[in-house]
Amino acid sequence: MDEQKPLLDVSIDKNSLYREETFTDLHAGTVKRFIPIKADGSEDASRTAVYMGQTQIMSGGGPLPIQCMLEANSLDEAITAFPAAVNKAVEELIEEAKRYQREAASRIVVPGQQDQKKIIF
Repeated sequence: MDEQKPLLDVSIDKNSLYREETFTDLHAGTVKRFIPIKADGSEDASRTAVYMGQTQIMSGGGPLPIQCMLEANSLDEAITAFPAAVNKAVEELIEEAKRYQREAASRIVVPGQQDQKKIIF
């Protein structure tokens, strides 16, 4: 049998650890608070907590997960920032999809070069 090689060289940065807390209304979405901690599990007061919003929207292909960073210093601020941040993330996602569509539509295949499989942009 061949020796298995690891797919990735994965390591965790013990100087950048966070404990995760999850808050949800079971309706619109989830706010996660990432509390900085030290390798021994104690809180790291030298760094600030980070907040992330998560929700999903329905698309033609089914539910599409949306997540975004929330500019906040407290859970209350994160909840207040949630709607605008999610809307911005969705707008950016739509713009990116439109850009991909434009790029795909702008590709021109030159007749007679199918054997060479060249695409001219």
